[in-house]
Amino acid sequence: MQIILLERVENLGNLGDEVSVKNGFARNFLLPNGKALVANAKNRARFEAEREAIEKRNAEARDTAAKSGTELDGQQFVVIRQSGATGQLYGSVTARDIVEAAADNGHKIKREQVRLNAPIKTLGIHEVGVRLHAEVRVEITINVARSEDEAERQAAGENIIETLAAEQQSVAEEQASEMAEAAAELDTAPEAQD
Repeated sequence: MQIILLERVENLGNLGDEVSVKNGFARNFLLPNGKALVANAKNRARFEAEREAIEKRNAEARDTAAKSGTELDGQQFVVIRQSGATGQLYGSVTARDIVEAAADNGHKIKREQVRLNAPIKTLGIHEVGVRLHAEVRVEITINVARSEDEAERQAAGENIIETLAAEQQSVAEEQASEMAEAAAELDTAPEAQD
């Protein structure tokens, strides 16, 4: 289907471009969201007549997004989740969780603006992109931890997963030495009775 773009669409084209897309993409996303018009003589004439207003509206939306983007860019949000001993989360952190964390800190973003290729499934600090407008993209940091204390330690540069592994290793070594001592005591106990 041939369409005329009413705004810049990532990986497709810029405002005013006439492009060919699959029918479903046009009918289910571009046309209902006001991002495009079907390319025919009537809509071409309409687009050219309204081009200045469309460009002005797009510039205003870009400027508004850029302003909120400067406030949001580089922000760090803490998300508290339970995890296993290896740092694997029981569940995951999704775009919805990131939107809630941002809202708790006074930043309004939408779920579809969060660029998360896959849910976050481990403790640690994760970089996430947020596309506020087709031309405005910012980076935020998501600090996934089991507690506020761990979040502060991660923010200071400590690798919580390595710390957990080291703690588990020391506990395992301590238990092994206790078992070796107990076994040695059992070995010497029957000899003493003879």
